[in-house]
Amino acid sequence: MNTNIFVEHPSHNVVIIKLNRPEKRNALNISLLQDFLSTLKSTEKDPSKRVLILQGEGPVFCAGMDLAEACDTSKSIESSEILAQVFSALYHTPLITIAAVHGAAIAGGAGLVTACDLALASENTFFGYPETRRGLVAAQVMVFLMRQLKQKDLKELLLTGELIDAKKAQVIGLINQVVPQEKLLFEALKMANSVINGAPEATQETKQLIQKLYPSKFEEDLLLALSNHQQRRRSKEAQEGMQAFLEKRNPQWEI
Repeated sequence: MNTNIFVEHPSHNVVIIKLNRPEKRNALNISLLQDFLSTLKSTEKDPSKRVLILQGEGPVFCAGMDLAEACDTSKSIESSEILAQVFSALYHTPLITIAAVHGAAIAGGAGLVTACDLALASENTFFGYPETRRGLVAAQVMVFLMRQLKQKDLKELLLTGELIDAKKAQVIGLINQVVPQEKLLFEALKMANSVINGAPEATQETKQLIQKLYPSKFEEDLLLALSNHQQRRRSKEAQEGMQAFLEKRNPQWEI
């Protein structure tokens, strides 16, 4: 039985997939990512499903990758590659994807949001990319951010590592809507119903054409980002940054 992922079917055309590691703030470890990928692939085989709503169980949507696992050099390559596979699968799926975010979406968790077609968040939600504070580079999520944000906003997010609230996330284009917490799922389903009102083939072709018209190829950008991510994760800075985070201390950078 898969306990990393919950699946619900609120209607004939809509599926809800929930990240389910609430005790770890839905941190992205290899097992969860593999389960998510297999769940997504099996959902795509159901011709009745047109919209996927992505949520997280517990107090936050997703706190990012599991740094305890990321510190394990024997798993570094595998975890980075499965993360890239998940990002690519979300980007390319014929389903229209909606991230319904609450609490926090940090680093790779925020990456999941940007990989979705649409996103809305509750008012109390924070977003951020603190990778540089862990000695890392937000390389893979940068592939999506470059397609969605103005460069000044992108640089502010990635170079400062500061968290932003849902209202600012909407202003800069990271998400589409900010809604009250108690109406998050209602508004996500409302958005899903708006998508379903469109013709199925026309909706899918619209999504595909938007992706094809972008100047650079997604696959090439993601491969370049993955290579950078893997090199950076093996660096001394990354090992120090991640270990410092786990030990709840300030990292000691070599200058």
